[in-house]
This record gives sequence, structure tokens and C-alpha cells, in this order.
Amino acid sequence: MADARSNRSHHIVFVHGVSHGAWCWYKLISLLGSAGHRVTALDLAASGIDERRFSDLRNFADYNQPLIDLLAALPQGERIVLVSHTLGGLNIAFAMDRFPHKVAVGVFVTAFLPDTVHPPS
Repeated sequence: MADARSNRSHHIVFVHGVSHGAWCWYKLISLLGSAGHRVTALDLAASGIDERRFSDLRNFADYNQPLIDLLAALPQGERIVLVSHTLGGLNIAFAMDRFPHKVAVGVFVTAFLPDTVHPPS
């Protein structure tokens, strides 16, 4: 018997790694969208089509702001699946820590997975 939850659609948010943009997820966006899921891929600051220059960003929070803005704007009660690769693991770990009530699960695809003991630097 199939699990009833398997028929639910999800809002999946993709976060790219360093030197990439939302474009790197284009195949998964099409496949998951065709399967009925709501899919969002965003460009972090100074990445993809975001026209800011990396040298203009002051800190990690500036770089991560597009993801934080997206999570802050989610309707109350909506929980997303957050997916990242490579250095994007830092971005989603930060977001999951700040918005635990808005993230159903985080998926780290060959991504940096920080812990609370060892600083990322």
C-alpha cells in the first residue's frame, strides 16, 4: 500500500552553491514542476542574474538576504523543502536555524554541513 503522503505536493526551494545561480537547477525545476510540486530557485546576492557585485557585499548576511527574504515572506503555516549543494549548505543551515517553523526538511546535496562545535572557517 502506498503511503498517502507520497501524493502531496511540496514547495521545494533550491539554493545554489558558490559561483552558481538558480540556473543550475533548471532540469530539476522542470521535472519537479511537471510532477505537481511548487518549485523556487533563487539567486543569492551577487550570483546568477543578481546584478550586485560580490565586492559590494559586506558580510554573509548580505549574501544570504534573498533566501532570508523568501522565508520571511512565506505564509504562516507553510513549510518548505530546502535543498542546497556545495557551499549553499551554509545558507540553508543558517535559514533552518532562523526559521525552523518554516522548513520541513533540509537536503544537503554534496553540500557543506556545518555543526555547532566547529566554526566554518
